[in-house]
Amino acid sequence: MLSYQHHYHAGNPADVHKHALLAWGLDYLTRKDKPFSYIETHAGRGLYDLSDAAAHKTGEAAQGIGRLETAIAATHPYRLRLDATRAKHGANAYPGSPLIAALSLRAGDSLHLAELHPGEHALLASHLAPYRPRLRQEDGFAMAQTLCPPMPRRGLLLADPSYEVKTEYDSIPRHFAQIARKWNVGILMLWYPILTSGIHTAMLTHLGAIFPDALRHEVRFPPVRAGHRMAGSGMFVVNPPYGLQEQAARLTEIYAAQA
Repeated sequence: MLSYQHHYHAGNPADVHKHALLAWGLDYLTRKDKPFSYIETHAGRGLYDLSDAAAHKTGEAAQGIGRLETAIAATHPYRLRLDATRAKHGANAYPGSPLIAALSLRAGDSLHLAELHPGEHALLASHLAPYRPRLRQEDGFAMAQTLCPPMPRRGLLLADPSYEVKTEYDSIPRHFAQIARKWNVGILMLWYPILTSGIHTAMLTHLGAIFPDALRHEVRFPPVRAGHRMAGSGMFVVNPPYGLQEQAARLTEIYAAQA
């Protein structure tokens, strides 16, 4: 379960989809002069170098941020976080979701991150040190169960599991149901891969039955390399903020134009 290394996949088409919606959701929360909490269950290292050997080995960033960035408005919160990351860390730097969150939060907001992998956790602690997050090296859903409802109660949770273990597809609806019962006002975002095997479909049916008013958004894209089994990216959002559906529709147009 600890073998997944996201630095091989950073900046791929799924990352662009996930991070664009996340950045917009966080920006939405900052529009009110009230503090909020951000919780991330599977944080990774937070900052990636798209010029390193791992990124070049897969070439996924070239198919993702390399092709899609300019189609997203320069004033979009995602583009602004990309610009801020590059200004500080160099032209080949790419922000993971923890850094996108850290760059979005204000004084008084709370940043809670979990990462189980010891090496990734150490890098996360180093990369995010200037932002003083509350870090835990533990199972992210266990952290969320402990924290929820957080203080402040306004806020957003992102779950971005690796899906290395097939049982995750069965357990995630239960985790989300438990979190939502404790934190009924939280925006809960779940990223999931759209795989050629269709293994994700039962999970979504279960989630849809629990959360009939949730927003489910998917984009499709060609395989990033020969033999790759991911054909798209999905986001399932409980308590979607006003305007997120329109943002998602714009991403649908962008991905369709790049197909």
